Amino acid sequence: MYGRHQIETEETAVPVAVLTVDQRGSRTSDDRVPATLEALAGATLLRPFERTAGDEFQGVLAEPGALAPVVEALLREDAWNIGIGVGEVEEPLPAHARAGRGAAYLRARDAVTAAKNSPWRLRVVGDAAGVRALETALWLWAAVLARRTARGWEVADLVDQGLSYEEAGRRLGISQSAVSQRAQAAGIVEGRRARELVTHLASGLLDGAEAPA
Repeated sequence: MYGRHQIETEETAVPVAVLTVDQRGSRTSDDRVPATLEALAGATLLRPFERTAGDEFQGVLAEPGALAPVVEALLREDAWNIGIGVGEVEEPLPAHARAGRGAAYLRARDAVTAAKNSPWRLRVVGDAAGVRALETALWLWAAVLARRTARGWEVADLVDQGLSYEEAGRRLGISQSAVSQRAQAAGIVEGRRARELVTHLASGLLDGAEAPA
C-alpha cells in the first residue's frame, strides 16, 4: 500500500517526517483544526493528519514530494506553529498517527515547541545532514509566501493548475500584463523554485541519502 516507504519491522528503518502542528492564539480565536484537516485530507501521507489534543494535530509522511504542499498550505493560513521531526519511528507504525512513538515523534515535539519563538513559526529537528538546510529553505520560502496578497494567490493557484498567464488573465477578466504584474509581486517564480528546493532537500533526508549540509 505504501510502496517503498512502507513501515515494516526490519533492521533498517526508513526515515520519516512527523509533523506536529498547533494553532496560534487558539484561546482567543475559533477552532481551525477541523477545516484544516479537511483541506489536508488529500495529502500523500503514511498516516493522515488527526487531532491529538486540543488545538493540535499530527501526521506522518515519508514521500518527499508531500512535504512542500502540506507546509505551503499551513503557511498560507498563517495560523499555525509547525514542527517537523525527521528520523525513525518505532515499527510497525500504528494505524493512527497520534499513537506512534520514536525519535521522529520526539523531535517533532521539540520542533513545534521551538517554533513558537522562531522565524515564521516553523522548525525542523533531526540529526541527519541536511536538516538545517531544509529548515533554512522553508524559512526563505515562507518569506516569499508572506508577501502574497489575495490577488497574488489567485494568480498562483491558476498557474499551479497549469494555466498560462494569458489563460489566467481570461479567467480573472484582466490583461496578461496585469497577471504578469501580480505574479511578479507575489513572487510566483521564486516560490516555485523554493518549492522545488524544499522537495529536493526532503528527498535527501527521507530517502536516507545524505543531503547538502
